[in-house]
Amino acid sequence: MLVLFEAEPIAEEQVRDAVARARAYGNGQSTAADEIGKRLVAVKAASAATTPAGAAAARAVGQASAVAHMGAHALGAAAYAAKAVSLANPARPDAVQDELRWQLARLTDGEKAVLRLLPPLGADESGPLGNGLLSRGFLGSVIREIQDRICQECSQPDAVVGS
Repeated sequence: MLVLFEAEPIAEEQVRDAVARARAYGNGQSTAADEIGKRLVAVKAASAATTPAGAAAARAVGQASAVAHMGAHALGAAAYAAKAVSLANPARPDAVQDELRWQLARLTDGEKAVLRLLPPLGADESGPLGNGLLSRGFLGSVIREIQDRICQECSQPDAVVGS
């Protein structure tokens, strides 16, 4: 994703820092309390992007760094990453499906189990999966598809993702 983000050096450093913090949190090297106050830094840096794909990539990082605040942001990160890939590859209509297959193939069984606990997009009025920005348009379509695919795996434990 970072390869798509180009901006002023300060904004680039903010996005790189958000990636590092998200990884540290995921590895148990940081706490939610440490990360909550910094969760919007990468989102704000997105406004400095020089391309729409770069802005979407920065927003994906912002959503990923917000997972410490609320796990549902993981789906927002996935959707913005797919949007960044789509914008960066307008001549490849299969780019989004390739990205989704790539993302889903990397999820562990434990991560899938946690994602299955989240409410379906738009079913709850509050939170990132409520009736806001993530529930509409391209982002909403991607999140619905991810949730559908993860749930399909439940009913078909031997199924291959993306087949």
